Amino acid sequence: MAQEAKWYVVHTYSGYENAVADTVMKSAENRNMTDLIQEVNIPLETVTELEDGVQKTYERKVFPGYVLVKMIMTDESWHLVRNVRGCTGFVGTGNKAIPLSEDEILSLGVEKRDFKVDFDIGSRVRVSDGPLEGFFGVVEELDMDKQIVRVVVSMFGRETPVELDFDQIELAKD
Repeated sequence: MAQEAKWYVVHTYSGYENAVADTVMKSAENRNMTDLIQEVNIPLETVTELEDGVQKTYERKVFPGYVLVKMIMTDESWHLVRNVRGCTGFVGTGNKAIPLSEDEILSLGVEKRDFKVDFDIGSRVRVSDGPLEGFFGVVEELDMDKQIVRVVVSMFGRETPVELDFDQIELAKD
């Protein structure tokens, strides 16, 4: 099997996301198709609201009515997912499902790239990508989960904190 698994978006009835995700994985296990259907994900975000002076935190679905499935697309895997109760089909054109791009997957936070960080808080770094490319700064904060770093960059004589991805900076060579 030379194909690589890709992420596909599956449209569901509203409120059926969890049921569809569970059923897809259980069906894949029952039919010994876990090599084809590898993972199911429902993107969630944490929301904090202030209601009557009380702070409430809960998770809500980023895309209600949609489930992400990491799978190798074959006729069998397509039929398994498509015939789950509550599933209305794949996102794509006609009967052809279109996989998510690498950038879309990373922006959704479904998969994360592993980075070996050679800098720490207080390290002098150079911005290597983006609109601030070429600027130097000092690492103020690291967030390993989100893979972002806050760098204080000197622009126009002012210290400005900027949030960047790990792959946008490199250790400065003095």
